[in-house]
Amino acid sequence: MEMYLLEWAQLLLRWLHVIVAIAWIGSSFYFVFLDSNLVPPQDPNLQAKGVGGEMWAVHGGGFYNPQKYLGAPGQINSTLHWFYWESYTTWLSGFALFCVLYLWQANVYLIDPAVHTWSTYAAGWTALAFMLGFWLVYDTLCKTLGQRAHGERWLALVLLVLVAALCWLFNQLYAGRAAFVLMGATLATSMSANVFFCIIPGQRIVVDALTRGQPYDEKALAVYGQRGKQRSVHNTYFTLPVLFAMLANHEGLLVHHPQRWALLFVMMLAGVLIRQFFVQKHSWRLGKAAHPWPYALAGISLILALVLALWPARTTTSTEALAAVSFEEVQAIVNQHCISCHGEKIQMKNLRLDSPSLIIANAQNIYQQVVVLRQMPMSNATGITEQGRQALGRWFAAGSPGP
Repeated sequence: MEMYLLEWAQLLLRWLHVIVAIAWIGSSFYFVFLDSNLVPPQDPNLQAKGVGGEMWAVHGGGFYNPQKYLGAPGQINSTLHWFYWESYTTWLSGFALFCVLYLWQANVYLIDPAVHTWSTYAAGWTALAFMLGFWLVYDTLCKTLGQRAHGERWLALVLLVLVAALCWLFNQLYAGRAAFVLMGATLATSMSANVFFCIIPGQRIVVDALTRGQPYDEKALAVYGQRGKQRSVHNTYFTLPVLFAMLANHEGLLVHHPQRWALLFVMMLAGVLIRQFFVQKHSWRLGKAAHPWPYALAGISLILALVLALWPARTTTSTEALAAVSFEEVQAIVNQHCISCHGEKIQMKNLRLDSPSLIIANAQNIYQQVVVLRQMPMSNATGITEQGRQALGRWFAAGSPGP
């Protein structure tokens, strides 16, 4: 019963997480696009009202004319919309999913004894400490180094080094899938913390000062605007690396590679470069920046370099490797490495493999998860060998014969 409820919890939380993440990323991308495409208004009436930038757009059969005020808009004649529930719900649903999947079942998903042996409590609490610790370090860097002349460039360099170090460290401590997810969750925690601790509180102070009809200090308020702008820009560059880390944990080609930490970092860096291409493209079209093609070229080049570096070497197939595998051998492998999670007592993913008919019926699933994706056994907790995987592969290639 517990495993059944956990399966539903994972499914529903993952679904919710994806829905609200789409809403958050969509609004973030839109406002970055909007901010980059604003042009000074030509209408004297708009200039007199304090509009510093506007743009025209068409969508869904109608025309839109967004306008950005440099100071107080005078009055707000309709509901003021805030963009924060998307961020909060994304983090809360993601953290709940992390708890259900990686903390509740730490011995299965979080810990790989072949990587590092430690208790489930130590692994879980350390993972949470990394999430919190990265935010504290990042926030301190933003408030110090990020406020100096040319500080953003130095801050970006320091963050790159810090992320590379975490990619390496996580892959020395946690199972491959968990290391990827934890890297994404660590950055995503800082993204949501930016909204909760910096962007929204600053905006509330500014809105209150601009709308209460009393004198206010423009320089003091400008600090909140600058801080919110800084963290929003950081969030847009974090987005593609976070998405890659979260999605790539399902790719056995990456999470089981001996140098998976480097693969993760390089792909995340490629995501930053590609995001920079899209951000700068908006400004380039208006003549505000140089053509962004070098960033796209750099990002794509990194990805192609990894594709070539991971290209499988051609090997000579030995007679032993081509030897037929009997069903009895396959059943022995399954009984030793799969039944503990897919038997009568425990039926993870509602899947049983404790009879010949069930093994044959799930032959394709076994081949995909054990041989191709190499995701099972989870974290290789039961210690299946390469020879065992190859034997299952040969059995499937021969048509999955029965006893």
